[in-house]
Amino acid sequence: MKKYIAFAAAAVLSVITPLHAAEPAQNVVEIAAGNKDFSTLVAAVKAAGLAETLSGKGPFTVFAPTDAAFAKLPKGTVESLLKPENKAKLAAILTYHVVGAKVMAADVKPGKVKTVNGKEFEVKVADGKVTVDGATVVKTDIVGTNGVIHVIDAVILPKAE
Repeated sequence: MKKYIAFAAAAVLSVITPLHAAEPAQNVVEIAAGNKDFSTLVAAVKAAGLAETLSGKGPFTVFAPTDAAFAKLPKGTVESLLKPENKAKLAAILTYHVVGAKVMAADVKPGKVKTVNGKEFEVKVADGKVTVDGATVVKTDIVGTNGVIHVIDAVILPKAE
């Protein structure tokens, strides 16, 4: 009887266990670094000196532009921003893509959202699409140990004051 109970318990656990999502093993920077579509973003994060910060405790929500999004910028823009003398400007742009909280797609609401940069961007929801300052969210809820990444199709720029 004991063997049967142990077998039954093991069978139930083997069915239940896969239903729980595995805990993420990488932080948001490590996830981005492991994805070839974020090579420009990762290079920019490193050039801006933000890799250590964004690898920290968080939580962070990163609206991450792909390499294709960076390619939409005027020719020479990325190369110029990656120069050491433009580190502060690059950091300001990158931190404009980060919210200091973990916001899953299901929790996104339209309105102004304060970024780590200190400025706000506009989130709009229409026809099942979410945009952030005009950039469309194309993939959501890439969960890391210290936050979440939502992929966007354009680089968003903080408004000049």
